[in-house]
Amino acid sequence: MADNDSTLVEAEAVLQTGAFVLPFECIGMGDVAIVGGKNASLGELIGTLGAQAIRVPDGFATTADAYRLHISSNGIEPRIRDLLASLHAGEKSLRDAGAEIRALILAGTLPPPVEQQLRDAYCELGRKTGRTNPAVAVRSSATAEDLPGASFAGQLESFLNVQGEDAFIDACRRCFASLFTDRAITYREAKGFDHLQVALSIGVQLMVRSDLGGSGVMFTLDTESGFPRVVTINAALGLGETVVQGTVDPDRLMVFKPLLRNGYRPIIEKVRGAKNQKLVYGADGRGTELLQTSEVERESFVLSDDEALRLARWGVAIEAHYGRPMDVEWAKDGASGELFIVQARPETVHAAKSGTSFDVYTLQAKGQRLVEGVAIGGAIVSGKACIVRNPEDIERFEDGAILVAEATNPDWVPIMKRAAGIVTDHGGPTSHAAIVGRELGVTAVIGTGNGTSVLRAGQEITVSCAEGSRGAVYSGILPFVRETIDVGTLGEPPVDIMVNMANPGAAFEWWRLPANGVGLARMEFIIGSAIKLHPMAAAHPERLSAADAEMVRALSEGFTTPADYFVDRLAVGVAKLASAFHPYPAIVRLSDFKTNEYADLIGGEAFEPKEENPMLGFRGASRYYNDRYKDGFALECRALKRVREEMGFTNLIVMVPFCRTVTEADRVLQAMAENGLRRGKDGLQVYMMCEIPSNVILAEEFAKRFDGFSIGSNDLTQLVLGVDRDSADLADLFDERDEAVKRMVGDAIDGAHRAGIKVGICGQAPSNYPEFAQFLVEKRIDSISLNPDSFVTTVRALTSKA
Repeated sequence: MADNDSTLVEAEAVLQTGAFVLPFECIGMGDVAIVGGKNASLGELIGTLGAQAIRVPDGFATTADAYRLHISSNGIEPRIRDLLASLHAGEKSLRDAGAEIRALILAGTLPPPVEQQLRDAYCELGRKTGRTNPAVAVRSSATAEDLPGASFAGQLESFLNVQGEDAFIDACRRCFASLFTDRAITYREAKGFDHLQVALSIGVQLMVRSDLGGSGVMFTLDTESGFPRVVTINAALGLGETVVQGTVDPDRLMVFKPLLRNGYRPIIEKVRGAKNQKLVYGADGRGTELLQTSEVERESFVLSDDEALRLARWGVAIEAHYGRPMDVEWAKDGASGELFIVQARPETVHAAKSGTSFDVYTLQAKGQRLVEGVAIGGAIVSGKACIVRNPEDIERFEDGAILVAEATNPDWVPIMKRAAGIVTDHGGPTSHAAIVGRELGVTAVIGTGNGTSVLRAGQEITVSCAEGSRGAVYSGILPFVRETIDVGTLGEPPVDIMVNMANPGAAFEWWRLPANGVGLARMEFIIGSAIKLHPMAAAHPERLSAADAEMVRALSEGFTTPADYFVDRLAVGVAKLASAFHPYPAIVRLSDFKTNEYADLIGGEAFEPKEENPMLGFRGASRYYNDRYKDGFALECRALKRVREEMGFTNLIVMVPFCRTVTEADRVLQAMAENGLRRGKDGLQVYMMCEIPSNVILAEEFAKRFDGFSIGSNDLTQLVLGVDRDSADLADLFDERDEAVKRMVGDAIDGAHRAGIKVGICGQAPSNYPEFAQFLVEKRIDSISLNPDSFVTTVRALTSKA
């Protein structure tokens, strides 16, 4: 039988099925082969989750038979086969083959029954909503997309704000053709899909007026570490294509899933993006156009906290229904204020990874930091920078180079597949470059702002995403090591093992470790790196110089007062540290800067004395009740109270550092109580750093006032041996393994146990010396808190001795 005859027979068979358009409410996840993953998921959401008040815009989908009938009735399948064969044989370029296939599909006539059913469904949608020529989104949904191993993210075309029957029919025809974009062809080749076995369904959905509001993407896990207990939300102004394409830097929010109940508000990350542009309806009411945002729009968050929490609850419900992490697109109607879910698909990157094995990369040297942005991938790569302004310049790209671009879209995938790393000027954690980078396993630093202007073509650079949520590009080829850690092979240690943490941005990097909580969360890192503002400057901006006051105003933009800014940023940072191993304890140490370190903060010089020996000066507990700092301490307490009471992290334990006398302990506890942190109230535990010889000598007296001790071996060693721990000349004398220090540590453990309280250690010694950790076990210490990078080594040493 001739090819044309066979296609006519196929067309007749398809015609017998009759239905080429199905309402969303009539389809579900069992219909992926008929309407594709994207449309099947929309039907599933409407049919099963509508009862949970999850809003999904109404619409309909074409069946795969509609696409197949278009191909067969126009007799173009043989020519598509020929063109694909020419591509594989190297006789035609990807660009030429793809363009010819698309032209064939566009030139074909929509089969009359398909076109009529499309027009009828479009008109019916208008009647149901009371709108003439309703604005719709017309999206492509392939029958092989949104599967667990293949997301097809951005490979096919979408057309927004389509109005009128003729424009709608034209958009449908262009959707059919988009199955053979260059990027879609490349993606199917990489995934091993037969091009002619994949069909296309068109999804038609009422537009949400997000051009007047906002939109974005939501993942039901942390997109970088794979931490499964959070919802990550990215939000931009206007229509959502800018977020996916990476042309804007969106707001980023993170919500802790286990505490989304009982009225808690567990937003553990909240970063305002630049949002310099927004995609809106075209000036003539049709199509779209890109506009610059106003200063007011840029300085505001797209979502209120209530809206972010509502989206997070929806994300949790969607994940629970599908039984796996999900990638969800949402939109906020600026006219009605309503939120909608417009797409939901399985998350495809972390779902395929092991829950117990992960790689850790460590730089062995640091070079000049050239640019920084959002870290994607957690790895480190080196190579030569290749600056590409347009995907049409693909021929200039050298395999294994670092791709440097303003932003990427699906047309860039053929280049991205060949890159060792990616650096972009624009975009956020859910931009196209970020999503594809993760899926391809390519390390990327996204949204640097100026990578294409700072980096030079051919320049040797190192891209590091192994230092937390911010990635960096360094000058030169820097040495690094890669270690694969399988926590499933670790034995059971003879004592609780916890971790020391400071940087909220890296809180989830180590979530797979079998830790019994956070033994030391350093508040001063959050203040110094994320807040940057002296607590007293936040409490009393009126005392600042004009220059410092202006810096404080810029930092606290969007907040009613600088104090509100300080409390909010500190609470969010502490909560993120407390979430990493929740519900295990998170022991948060009150700020322990030295006066010279406090003075370096914005506004700090106005409030700090000059001291000859800050290490032994106005630090730790002595500050909290003192008139020179007590208003700043009140802000610390406000933040911790919010973390426990409003956000729900009752696993937070407060720890008092450098408490010299029993009388001072009483004064600090009274100051805490006056600021709403009363020991014992609502289960609040208060620990003390045991790091001064007086703490050990009077251990049982201190124990009457605290619920636990944490031995600070760094300061204790300094004060027992009389060695300045920061002195390079005395470094050989500073050794926690000295017998005098070990005896003092042993006495602290014994004293705590005689008093009936817990005692752990959070100093450096057990991280540096496994034999010191073994000594602690022999002394029957209750817990050891280690630096995360020494966790595995120390646990292995302890279990081998057991």
